Amino acid sequence: MIPIPPPNTRSHPYRGLSVQEVDVPLTERSILAHLHGREVYRRTEFLALRHGDETALVAVRKASLEPLMSPVVEARVLAGPDETRWVVSPETDVGNATALAAAADPDARVSVVLGRFEHVNFIWEPAPIPVRVTEVVPPEPPKLFAQAEQAVAYDEDLPPVRLVLDAVDVHELAAAHPAREYLLPCRGSGTELGAPVAFLDTRPAQRADWTLIGCERSLQFHRHFYGDEPPRVDLCPRNRVAGTGTGTGKTLTKCCLIERGLEVDGDIAVVPWGANLDEVREGLRKLLL
Repeated sequence: MIPIPPPNTRSHPYRGLSVQEVDVPLTERSILAHLHGREVYRRTEFLALRHGDETALVAVRKASLEPLMSPVVEARVLAGPDETRWVVSPETDVGNATALAAAADPDARVSVVLGRFEHVNFIWEPAPIPVRVTEVVPPEPPKLFAQAEQAVAYDEDLPPVRLVLDAVDVHELAAAHPAREYLLPCRGSGTELGAPVAFLDTRPAQRADWTLIGCERSLQFHRHFYGDEPPRVDLCPRNRVAGTGTGTGKTLTKCCLIERGLEVDGDIAVVPWGANLDEVREGLRKLLL
């Protein structure tokens, strides 16, 4: 018997869904009688049947996958018109699960979405998976979060994702550790901290009585430039994640001690500080696929 699909099921690729206008009412009895022995394309796994303004979603099993067309030998009505919504969303990429989930009707069990290029797909019981992105701000939006959004938007293999920013805020760190002067890793770290600010990447000529808001790599640079270690407030996103313990869910973060590639430990993926989009995408794939 065809099983009930798990949440977030969609047709992947979306050519596995066939949309058909039918003359029969969309009751289970009428649908099954209509489909019994009817030929469908060998790649078809689901049918979105339309009768007027009503839609039903049906899963089918075919006699064979070899010929171009094959008769239906089993069908299961997954959702009738009372649980199915036809959604018109011209900007939605229906090959992308996160986009499908965003377009779905929250009050429906299944949404069949007519999206970009007039392509159609469905999503069953959408439940986007939360992924925490631990990253330093400013800048805002933080780079890793923006990269994760890009990767999610174009990767058609990922399930629906809900990115959640966990911000390591430089301003909050400074407020919690008052100092006469601050040293930040670079200008992208922000400047308005209520005290003079210098930037390590400019290698200030004079060593000042500053507090470093930075990571281990920044401390290494300071040691090399000035021969000592200043008071330091750690802003490493990876250390922040480690300090929260287990049970925090899937997390994407970064560390400047990784120069290329990524490291994965359970539900935590760590990319380099200067990660490219491929590394970010691979981190998400390791967490979610």
